[in-house]
Amino acid sequence: MAIRNPKWSRDELIIALDFYLRYTPSIPDKNTPEILDLSDFLNRLQMKLGGEVADKFRNPNGVYMKLMNFRRFDSSYDGKGLERGGKDEEVVWKLYSSNQSELRRITENIQSFIMSNDPLPPLVIVEDDGVESEEGQILTRIHQYRERDSKIVARKKRQVLLEKGSLSCEACEFDFLVTYGKRGDGFIECHHNKPVSKMKLGEKTNIVDLALLCSNCHRMIHRRKPWLSVPQLKDLLSK
Repeated sequence: MAIRNPKWSRDELIIALDFYLRYTPSIPDKNTPEILDLSDFLNRLQMKLGGEVADKFRNPNGVYMKLMNFRRFDSSYDGKGLERGGKDEEVVWKLYSSNQSELRRITENIQSFIMSNDPLPPLVIVEDDGVESEEGQILTRIHQYRERDSKIVARKKRQVLLEKGSLSCEACEFDFLVTYGKRGDGFIECHHNKPVSKMKLGEKTNIVDLALLCSNCHRMIHRRKPWLSVPQLKDLLSK
């Protein structure tokens, strides 16, 4: 049975948009070395993430069509562009098309990760903050993790350990160390009280913007809109 190509991730769309803007208005044809290199790069990204790569995964024809999807948002293009794309492309276009230097920086960050021996970013830091639901089910792992300051998460944990002596959930007080022993030592998820999707470009996260939550409470906060605040979830638990 043939493997169905997965939906384009945000990391892939960022790379594609960076390519599109660098070559606009003369996008290389689907059989050119530039498109072939882009196809190969996206395949290496998938393999780096441990995903399956079918024969037609991000093939030159599909990559070229994805580039053409961006044209429908490009006011400098005298035409309509391909209409079959989803709203994922529109979200990435709105976020980055007006700031190519930022787009290039993020793309280079993804490229450096692929070329490195770095392990996959730990999902404990890349929590569900509503970006996927807020922005058209765009999936992301690499750039979201690298764009966030993981050091501030570590500082938040150290601060809580100094103040409370444990890393218990701020909503239900569940403690992974108490329940799972050494295996749970130091483990807890970090929730952004202000979703990253709501932050302005260049805005930094402060320790006060973070909350430490167990996995269950974290998922309940994001289960449906409007998302609950930590105090609202605590109130729900108390009832």
